[in-house]
Amino acid sequence: MATKGFFTAFNDVWMLDGVRTPMVDYCGALGHISPTDLGIKAAREALQRAGVAASDIGSVVCGNMAPGDFDQFFLPRHIGLYAGVPVEVPAIMAQRICGTGFELFRQAGEHVQGGACEAALVVGTESMTRNPITAFDHRTGFKLGAPVGFKDYMWEALKDPAPGINMIQTAENLAKKYGITREQVDEFAASSFARAVAAQQSGFLAGEIVPVITEKFELDGYKPRGIKLQGKVTEVAQDTHPRPSPVEVLAKLRPVFDGGVQTGGNSSALVDAAAAAVIASGAYAKANGKQPLARIVGAAAVGVPPEIMGIGPAPAIRLLLERTGLKLSDIGRIEINEAQGAQTLAVAKELGLDLAKLNVNGGAIALGHPLAATGVRLTLTVAREMRRAGVKWGISSACVGGGQGMALLLENPAA
Repeated sequence: MATKGFFTAFNDVWMLDGVRTPMVDYCGALGHISPTDLGIKAAREALQRAGVAASDIGSVVCGNMAPGDFDQFFLPRHIGLYAGVPVEVPAIMAQRICGTGFELFRQAGEHVQGGACEAALVVGTESMTRNPITAFDHRTGFKLGAPVGFKDYMWEALKDPAPGINMIQTAENLAKKYGITREQVDEFAASSFARAVAAQQSGFLAGEIVPVITEKFELDGYKPRGIKLQGKVTEVAQDTHPRPSPVEVLAKLRPVFDGGVQTGGNSSALVDAAAAAVIASGAYAKANGKQPLARIVGAAAVGVPPEIMGIGPAPAIRLLLERTGLKLSDIGRIEINEAQGAQTLAVAKELGLDLAKLNVNGGAIALGHPLAATGVRLTLTVAREMRRAGVKWGISSACVGGGQGMALLLENPAA
């Protein structure tokens, strides 16, 4: 039976290049920076690395989940303008929670394939630190003796009110369904940390990172924006969460829920970051002498039960394979967002994945999961890894809170 879902095929859409900021732990060195400014930084560098003039960009597609300041409404427009994109070029915000970064590629790909533009800029940016403490019920005033309803936006957003459970509990449901033990989850997390540390030490991760420094972003005729690092910090150049984390250490951590498998050590890290990429038509790439990093072959989005939302990548990947005629064995590298360890292992079990091909440079448990930036980061990482490993096909994917999954299929033009 065919997998149900939403599939988009691309015939001649290419990722020219991309980049990301370091992913820095919650309340760390990037914690005071607006997600708009993190996005501008990534966008400017992506254009430079791709060797594309900002004036060639005909569409700006951005993603950001939680507002990091009061001007979030303008985030995609400001990222485009301060990256140098012409004032006539429109910008849009797209949102598919943890699948947002993939959705940016999908929408930009449609813009390019449909002839709306020859090149597009995609930017995902997220400040987990700046998630607000929020109240939604005080516009009409405070009633005598009524509770003052300020809550932590990020913590409350982890709960899906439809099934009445939070995201960690959805992973616990998958652990029970697929017979995944605490020991297996800790082993997987230890491997994620070890791979990330190795990728950091080898310099692979540095190849996709632009260091963040204190700087101004000027825009003629308008107020300047910029980044101001705090204290004595002058540069942030690498991810901060990867560290040696052997199973023996992870095993000592208390589970979030009694008797459960998920802990703070085997779940995705909270980080601040932005990532950006330049998408273009094959005709544009050829005319301008560009050697693209990867071809965007297709995008798939599916729905799954909210209470097991973490299984979403499995049917999304199946839909990609069914509609493109490929087999799982054809895929040389796979990136799946490690929202939680049990969730990723459940997807691997459901598909029969070879773990040796999965998240070979570490995943979100070690590196972090900056919501809207994650899909862009995963897609950039798998494209670079495909090029390094000499494999032809790769997939980036993630589960989505509320019960969805999304995945992109990439082709390595050099393979």
